[in-house]
Amino acid sequence: MRTANTNLRAPSRYLRRASTALVVMALALLSTTSIASADEVDRYLDLPLVNRDAAHGPGGVNPELPTDPATLKRLLDDARRSGSAPTSYAAVLFQYRLVEATQAAGIDLASWDPRAGVEANRENLIKSYRYYEDLQLGNRELQWAGMGGLVGADFGGGLIDFELLTNVYDFPQLQQTSRAIVGAATDAAGPQLVDQLPKGLRALANSGSSITGEDLHYILGMILVMQKNIFSDLMPMHRAYVTEGLPALEEMQRAGLFGDTIMDAWRDVASKTPDRIAAGNAVLLQREQGVVIRDQWNTVRAYKGDVGEAITYAATVAGSPSVAGVLPPRSFRPVEVSSTLPDGRTATLTTPLPAWNWSVYEERWDYITTQLLPKYKAMVENNWPQLESELRVPYEIQIETHRPLMSIPQLLESAMQNTRVTVTE
Repeated sequence: MRTANTNLRAPSRYLRRASTALVVMALALLSTTSIASADEVDRYLDLPLVNRDAAHGPGGVNPELPTDPATLKRLLDDARRSGSAPTSYAAVLFQYRLVEATQAAGIDLASWDPRAGVEANRENLIKSYRYYEDLQLGNRELQWAGMGGLVGADFGGGLIDFELLTNVYDFPQLQQTSRAIVGAATDAAGPQLVDQLPKGLRALANSGSSITGEDLHYILGMILVMQKNIFSDLMPMHRAYVTEGLPALEEMQRAGLFGDTIMDAWRDVASKTPDRIAAGNAVLLQREQGVVIRDQWNTVRAYKGDVGEAITYAATVAGSPSVAGVLPPRSFRPVEVSSTLPDGRTATLTTPLPAWNWSVYEERWDYITTQLLPKYKAMVENNWPQLESELRVPYEIQIETHRPLMSIPQLLESAMQNTRVTVTE
């Protein structure tokens, strides 16, 4: 029996030794994994956001970062656990939120290249703005997203027109019509009246016949870059808000991805107080227009002198935002210029064309705050069923039924026919 007992205890000793060895191996493996993870995290700390402006290339905010959400989540969690300052893992955090947003919209971030043109980006346009509108439908306070989605149909339709190039843009005809309006001013009061006409109108009269397909492709690329930049800046914030609330946005603020003004705006958006909600969304819109794309619109307008000025003015003539009660840009501050004649009388020229240019931030912001913001707010608060109905229209239909730029020749022809010069004592 003793022998039997000894034999029974022996396997137990072997099992204990084997278990101990397994524990040691597991600890060693965990230690190795931890070191590897730390090394991997270190690789991505303090990365610059070199591609935050999509003009620099396709993909996310830094080409070294992965675009797989699971990998990014693991890197982000490891960075948080490591005790690193949020500013050091800002690129990882931004990329993670951007990947979350693009995946929710159905967009492949790695291949999103605005320079590839409208045909290559058509689905990205549709999915971007569909996601904007879905955010509004699911969250009444996200008014920036809803308005952006509605206006995006006009924007996207215009880009489709740009892609058609010579089938749509008869710039020599536009030049001829513009020259007729400038000629009316010259005949009435000479160069001094002409000098008061919008710079874009004069540019169209001067350079319409010299605008090429290459010029349009360049400007088209810049506008698509702006579209991606807006999504990439605002949608990670929106995604963080709807999935994890204000604490997720506060982490982004601590990482230096935006400042106190934007954080306060999000607190207003989340306040459940109508006026604060509207004010917070207005701050987000000001960031979009005055920070994210301001310089790029200036670059487009300055492109090859009169060429950029002429094209951006033509787009202002054609624009017609899809928000109930909003005047089209051409009807907001129309042209009315006056000059004193040699005999002391006053010659005044009026024409139903805009006296301003959408690409100029101060003029664009005046239009937005006077027209778009208050009237969209009124729809959200007073006519939600109509707004909801419009937002639920399939976006493929929305974008195809808003092709504003195709009407430019007819609009300018109508403006020429309705140009008036009056002379008063």
